[in-house]
Amino acid sequence: MKCETCGGTGYMGTEQRECPECKGRGKMTLSLGEASESDLMELLAGGKCERCGGTGRVEVRVPCPACAGSGELGKCKLCGRTVPAGRETCEQCATHPTVLRMDSACDVSDLKEGMLLLGVISGHFPSGKFVSLNNRVRGIVRTKARYELNEQVVVRVRSIRGNDVELEPVNMERYTLLELEKDIDTTPIEHITEGMVRIEGEVVSVRQTAGPTLFTVRDDTGTIKCAAFDGAGVRAYPSISAGSLVRVVGEAERRGDVLQIEVLSMRALIGGEADALKKRLSEALRKLSTPRRVELLVESEPMKKLYDDMQRVARKLLECVYTSTPIIIRHHADADGITAAVCLEQALLPLIRRVGGDEDAHYLLRRSPSRAPFYEMMDVVKDLDGALLARERFGQNLPLVILVDNGSGQEDVDALKLLSIYGIPTIVVDHHHPSPLIDELVDIHINPALAGGDYSITTGMLCLEIARMIHEGADRMVHLAAVSALGDRASGQEAQHYIELATARYPLEHLSDMALSLDYLSYWLRFSEGTQLVCDVLDLSARPQRHARLVELLSTQAKRAIEEQLAVCLPHVKTTHLPNGILLAVLDVEHHAHTFTFPPPGKTVGEVHDHICRTHGDEPVVTIGYGPDFAVIRSRGVEMNFPEIVSELAQRLEGAGISGGGHLVVGSIKFVQGMRKQVLEALAERLGRIQMEG
Repeated sequence: MKCETCGGTGYMGTEQRECPECKGRGKMTLSLGEASESDLMELLAGGKCERCGGTGRVEVRVPCPACAGSGELGKCKLCGRTVPAGRETCEQCATHPTVLRMDSACDVSDLKEGMLLLGVISGHFPSGKFVSLNNRVRGIVRTKARYELNEQVVVRVRSIRGNDVELEPVNMERYTLLELEKDIDTTPIEHITEGMVRIEGEVVSVRQTAGPTLFTVRDDTGTIKCAAFDGAGVRAYPSISAGSLVRVVGEAERRGDVLQIEVLSMRALIGGEADALKKRLSEALRKLSTPRRVELLVESEPMKKLYDDMQRVARKLLECVYTSTPIIIRHHADADGITAAVCLEQALLPLIRRVGGDEDAHYLLRRSPSRAPFYEMMDVVKDLDGALLARERFGQNLPLVILVDNGSGQEDVDALKLLSIYGIPTIVVDHHHPSPLIDELVDIHINPALAGGDYSITTGMLCLEIARMIHEGADRMVHLAAVSALGDRASGQEAQHYIELATARYPLEHLSDMALSLDYLSYWLRFSEGTQLVCDVLDLSARPQRHARLVELLSTQAKRAIEEQLAVCLPHVKTTHLPNGILLAVLDVEHHAHTFTFPPPGKTVGEVHDHICRTHGDEPVVTIGYGPDFAVIRSRGVEMNFPEIVSELAQRLEGAGISGGGHLVVGSIKFVQGMRKQVLEALAERLGRIQMEG
């Protein structure tokens, strides 16, 4: 084979040396008795050395030390090291005996007569001993010498006849022990078919089953599962974990529609081999993780400013896919949060299945709803505990957490601090009012308020565009951005454009019914993601008739529940005009609304607010629905920064335990029950001092 050190040329370069003809003098030296007439004339004329031109130095090639100038390499017949062509053994084996230990992937075809091997006495027969060279190859030694079972012994291969191997013992006290690996070329993962293969790559995940240990290995062309068995439920190759660079030899077999390697041997790579592989993998990952450059579906200056950050999010998610890193999508359990999360989920799933099959899709991507519009401690502790347990039990990478339709507010800070302690990468895509502390706690923070926009650019719109950067199939989900806008009552130009795009396929009323159905469904799902039900509601299951029937059923039930709730609530709504002209509507949802059913307090207040707005023309309206220790606020036609109002009240009312947040003109506030009267009075007074729009 060609020498890699010199590229097959046989030399490493040139250097200047003393001229061998003139001995460095630069002039000719002649014996007068032997010199011809022309030689004498040349000597009299100056006598320059023809070889060096009178310099005394000549340029010579420096032979390659690896191939001794031949440009070709062979292999030492004893240890397998590379040697110059024509040589049978390397210098070490020629001066110091080398004994080989057969790798577990080797078989009889890897043996050669004369090889020195390390074996183990595995049995006796009348005229000799059985010697196991690995778990696949056994030979016989004809000897009367005494050996104990499992005793190590150095043997030489005398003869090989088919699968019959005859050995002879060799007394040797000092020797160099090397590993004899299976002599087989490395196959790129994307080119693997069934049969014996060798791959080199990075272990991206390890999962222990009740049977074998499953290693997911990636190279620069793809990813494959490698099953190693060392006993039922016993961790095979415990020294190899996620991140290890390995060489695997085994039998590639098909499990259903997926190829899997049954591991015969696995070895960690070190030194130059590891460095070269790491460089290849890094470059391949960079190319695979490059997101699509797509044109935004709508004209929006804030979204244009966020484009590069959306590309960064897409790249991070793609890196997770191709390194088998778990992804947790945490989202608010309303129409906007669900549609946003589903956009990402549906864009990622086909890629995860392509890389690792359906099993990876189940383990590596989890969409989890949150009842609160922020990342509660209950949710983060659950996510963190599961991630740490998976790392401890299965060697799984810590996940990437992406917060959707939550994560930007002050109430998210404590949960994000907890994630940062464990070094868990975190992304926030939200449109709630952002806290200045968030950027310090997350890897990427996308919020239209940070680019000159506001809450009317919903998270569903942002995540649709990110999904389109991840997978070309995301264009079929354009209507999800419209559903998010209708569910969040967004009224900006971006919302109108997405709704116009969606109405080319669905009537506006049907889109609104989808949003309402999601809200209704998520209430009864509680903390479950309800993947199939949600996909049916959003018409992502390729079953349009079932979709239509389901949306009609759920939206009808939701409308009836809302009508019943309004019939109970509206007689108890109290209204008054504040000094600045705002119509303030107040409802005690604890005593004058159905509880523990749909619609919940937030939705109830929203429906009451919509009714008040419809019956009072263009008046500026603020609606407050309060319970024992909370209040929900909705508004129209007022210039308000509700998170700032919450912060101001928290400073004014000592001992009230005030917290909360939301968008600029809608939100919620929490407090202790004993201070409810004081908090509501202070809130009404503060609302009476804000300005109306226009």
